[in-house]
Formats: sequence, C-alpha cells, structure tokens
Amino acid sequence: MASGRSSRLAACALLWLCHPRTAAAGSSADELVRQARAHETAHEEDVAVRRYSEALAIDASNADAWAGLGALRMRLGDPAEAERVYSAALERAPRLRSFLVGRARARWALGRHAQAEEDLETYAELQRDPAAYRELAEWYGTDGRTPAQLATWRRLLASALETSDESLLKEARRTVRALVILVDGSDPASSPVDPDPTRRALAQIARRVH
Repeated sequence: MASGRSSRLAACALLWLCHPRTAAAGSSADELVRQARAHETAHEEDVAVRRYSEALAIDASNADAWAGLGALRMRLGDPAEAERVYSAALERAPRLRSFLVGRARARWALGRHAQAEEDLETYAELQRDPAAYRELAEWYGTDGRTPAQLATWRRLLASALETSDESLLKEARRTVRALVILVDGSDPASSPVDPDPTRRALAQIARRVH
C-alpha cells in the first residue's frame, strides 16, 4: 500500500515538474485579477483594465479576468468593447454561460435588441433562471413585443408552478392576465386549432390562469 501511494505521489510530482509554466501562469493571472479588483475599488479604472488585460495575456482561460474586464467596460460606458470581451470569452469558455448575460446587456445598450434578446433567452432556457426570464420580459415590453412578453411570463408561470414559488406564482398570474387582455386575439396560446404541442401546453396554462 505504501509503495502504491509513493508511486502516485511521484507521478503527481512529475506532472507538476512537466507543467511548471501552466501552474505559474495561473497563479500570476489570479494575482493580477486580485490587483485589478483592488484598483477598481480605488477608482483607478485605467490601471484595472491593464491588470485584467495582463492576466488574460498570461492565461486566456481565466474566467474571473474575462468577467471582470467585461463588467468594468460596461461600467465605464463602453458596451462595444464589453461585447467584444464577452464574445471572446465565450469563444474560449463556451460552458461559462453567464457571459451570455453580459453580452446580452452590452448588445442591448448598443441598440442591437434582437441579438440581445436572443442571448438572454438562450441563457434563460439553459439555466431555467427566473431572473433572466423576468429581464427578458421587460425587454420585450420595452420593444412593444407584447406576445413575446406574454410567452415569457407564461414560462415564469410554469416555473412557479413547478417550484411552488407562491410569490412568483401570484405575480405571474396577475401579469399574464393583464397581458392576455393587451394581446387579445393575437395570443397564439388561445388558438383553438393548433397542432404544436408547445402551444397546446401554453393554452392549458392560460386556461388554468383564468
């Protein structure tokens, strides 16, 4: 048993020795991120941008550096650069879905609402995130897309029913009722003939609300 443990330790040590630059790069990038955050706190934004950029130059997979740089660019009123940062982050780490939210907000600020809504809807569907659905519904409302707003609130209603979230359930029912009145005959979920099972499900939810 001792011999086996020694062999495993030796193998781990060999791996570490074979990749010292990778480990050192990660440590250096994390330290630069820490410094960048400290400079942000001190309102030294230009220095913070440089530190985040330096961290990414060392370790392009550092999620904290991408997130920090994107958020800082947005806070500095540069959504175009923020979008570039989030897009680059998604290319390198597509599994980090939170970057979709950052890019969506950057695109919304740039007036590219269709792309923004697509990003946020993708994130909301992947994460089943009520907060993202709520924000998406607000965007649809701002754009005057009431049927899409209604469909999104119905998703929130379905989520509330599944999770027994009483507060959200009351709000969703109230909002769906109001939006159904606004949409009136253009509500796809109220159509009596519709072969689409998704829309049939929406119609069932609508009937439960009334």
